[in-house]
Amino acid sequence: MNALKKQEEQSLLSTPRDPGRRQFVIRMSSVAAVLASGGAMTACGGSSTELNGELAAFKYGVASGDPLADRVILWTHAKISTDDAVTLIWQVATDATFATLLASGKVVASVATGFTAKVDATGLKSDTEYYYRFMAPNNSISGVGRTRTLPVGSVAEVKLAVFSCSDYPAGYFNAYDAAVSSGAQFALHLGDYIYEYKDGVYPPAASAVAARVSAPANEVVTQADYRARHALHKADPYAKALHARMPMIAIWDDHEFANNAWMDGAENHNPVTQGPWAARKAAASATYHEWMPIRSPDAGNLLKIYRSFDFGNLLSLHMLDTRIIGREHQPDRTVDASGSDVADPAFLPYAFNTKKQLLGTTQQAWLDTQMSASTATWQILGNQTVMGRIKIAASVLAANLSVASVTAYLTAKATPVALQTPTQKDLLNPAKNPKISYTFDNWEGYPDARDAVLASAAKLKTAGKKFAVLSGDSHNAWFNKLTLADGTQVGAEFAGMAVTSSGFESFFPPAAFPPVTLAATIKALVDDISYIDTSRRGYMLVTLTPAQVKTDYVYVSTVTSSSYTTTTESFTYAG
Repeated sequence: MNALKKQEEQSLLSTPRDPGRRQFVIRMSSVAAVLASGGAMTACGGSSTELNGELAAFKYGVASGDPLADRVILWTHAKISTDDAVTLIWQVATDATFATLLASGKVVASVATGFTAKVDATGLKSDTEYYYRFMAPNNSISGVGRTRTLPVGSVAEVKLAVFSCSDYPAGYFNAYDAAVSSGAQFALHLGDYIYEYKDGVYPPAASAVAARVSAPANEVVTQADYRARHALHKADPYAKALHARMPMIAIWDDHEFANNAWMDGAENHNPVTQGPWAARKAAASATYHEWMPIRSPDAGNLLKIYRSFDFGNLLSLHMLDTRIIGREHQPDRTVDASGSDVADPAFLPYAFNTKKQLLGTTQQAWLDTQMSASTATWQILGNQTVMGRIKIAASVLAANLSVASVTAYLTAKATPVALQTPTQKDLLNPAKNPKISYTFDNWEGYPDARDAVLASAAKLKTAGKKFAVLSGDSHNAWFNKLTLADGTQVGAEFAGMAVTSSGFESFFPPAAFPPVTLAATIKALVDDISYIDTSRRGYMLVTLTPAQVKTDYVYVSTVTSSSYTTTTESFTYAG
């Protein structure tokens, strides 16, 4: 694969820098195009001379997102050395030379939005690829981005590149780079686009990639902090190339705010030292809307970002917020490495408190309505956390998946009832050895909320529709059956590995738990897991047709270098 430097040179986002004749021709043709469209290249509040002849910098590239059949969001960041606002001309064409403009207009990048600028480019044709760019006073020109609108009517195939958990100091965004040439038409980011931690905290300094230093160095709490952290990620060459290549549909998870967030707080938020959670939440959400190419569904409530996208008669994609708008406080405890929490009787009520809200009643009702009203074959959820039923016997968790505990449990499970010893019967007795989740931050911590969604999925099946879920958050790759309490399968879950963040190998050192052995053990312990990978990073390439969902788990060989190779494992679900 290309090295990072080569990618920078080849990126669609590379701003023209040749001071000679070619640059002159490009700029003059752009000016002519703007004048022909009726635009004027002036700064906000006056002529371009107010910028003192300075070229505006488009150092974070361009991006597009939230495509519909007739429109798409276009995004950039434009800044000069002062805090003067910059009026931009945006252009859309069907070719990279912009010979014929199809749409254009003005948008302002100002201090109020951190010098980001977004526009909803409307009046476009469905299922069409477009090129776009921005221009500022004094002939500053952004790089060229490529986007496309959603299809309508009969659709044979859609390809999605699906990402989650892109922690900057954990490594290079090689997964982004790999997806650029994957043939994907649209990108999905299922959350943790940024991380909030102080430099050296996550990952610890000893395991961070030396060249990948967080900015700002402190934990991000204020809007200025969040803007700086988003800027760090947008400046990454592989991130810029991905955004320039295809539109992204994104949703947040917890780290766009703080670790293990819920409506009213977060594990990684201290109101005594960091101020009110409401203020931090407002700063984080406002910055997300500034720096991501998202169409804000409700300008009066930036915390509401759940929304749907229709890809003709093939699929309806419903992007959920399982983190901020409806989530009640998850249990404070998870199973630690020693398993002591499992042995503590006070821990067990967490495992069986079923009533907590995850989506909230309003979002749940919205989802039911959207899926019921959709006429598409596939109803797909874009969702942050793993939904599958992943519970492990307490005896195994308490022993930290020791060979003896796993062997004893699996042997009991395989032994005919008539031949089981009293000890084996106790191991299989849920009253004496309950199955619990390894974490309660995912859907396992909200079983009634999950059952409500899966009950809706069961109704879809009777109506001839198919159901699947795309998930992130766990940093590991999963292919899970989605089942009702009685074991009836109503859908499938494809949960993706992280772009860079470490997975189970952080908790189960490979020397003691070889990844292949660990994956096989977990799969044997949990009936609904069809596939799991516990140690590799990458992204999912999801191909949908009327007959099936095929997911290629595309693994990158490393995140500690910008040079890498890829390997792929593929699974399908026919519904």
